[in-house]
Amino acid sequence: MKHARLETMVKGWFVGDFDPTLLRSKDVEVAVKHYKAGDREDTHHHRVAVEITAIVSGEVMMMGKRWLAGDIVLVEPGEATDFLAITDAVNVVVKMPSVMGDKYQGTIGG
Repeated sequence: MKHARLETMVKGWFVGDFDPTLLRSKDVEVAVKHYKAGDREDTHHHRVAVEITAIVSGEVMMMGKRWLAGDIVLVEPGEATDFLAITDAVNVVVKMPSVMGDKYQGTIGG
């Protein structure tokens, strides 16, 4: 058995090909992300990874749409997304595969 605590992980990421991690994997990354209302991420895209975001609690904006607790959003490689926590929110984020450096600012060609 292994054990870790989310607060010892970087930005909630606890599975993937990075340090620290509870389980090293090149196949997938998993995080539990806690946001305060107003937290944001600039527009970005991944060239390789698929990113799935499950909104566990709160309301967020992604890709120009409002998402609520229970919504699950899949962003394909090359699709650009941004992020704004409208309220305090908790998300589970899964990226496949785990590729270091696969986060690019802006849109493809933009």
